[in-house]
Amino acid sequence: MPIKKRILCPERLRKVPPQFSWVDQRLVRQHYVERCEPAALALYLVLVTVADAEGLSYYSDASLERMLGLDHPGLCAARQQLREHGLVAHQQPLYQVLALEAPPAPPTPATPGRAAQCLSFQEVLQRLAQPGGQP
Repeated sequence: MPIKKRILCPERLRKVPPQFSWVDQRLVRQHYVERCEPAALALYLVLVTVADAEGLSYYSDASLERMLGLDHPGLCAARQQLREHGLVAHQQPLYQVLALEAPPAPPTPATPGRAAQCLSFQEVLQRLAQPGGQP
């Protein structure tokens, strides 16, 4: 059965950045590179390289593990790190490389209608840790 691609996070659809390359220079300027482990950066490079114009790809875990020389827990950790830093969205089997945002602002209280917004794992945990917090 063919995989039907769908955009996972439309509000973060990537565009060619002003410096004209798919690998956005803000990865360095905004210190994403310093916050990610080498395995996560390698996974990001593969995903940026194989993604279509909307940032979508659907490589299997087994293919990515083989390509990157990672075991399954290593791939899961790398993927989670990219998700936490807002670099990719993932819903098995799809990946979406996300447009880079400005450095994160302090969390704001949840408002009605935000349920469809993509949140990083870190944002969800921060909200849950607040008194009466909800993701």
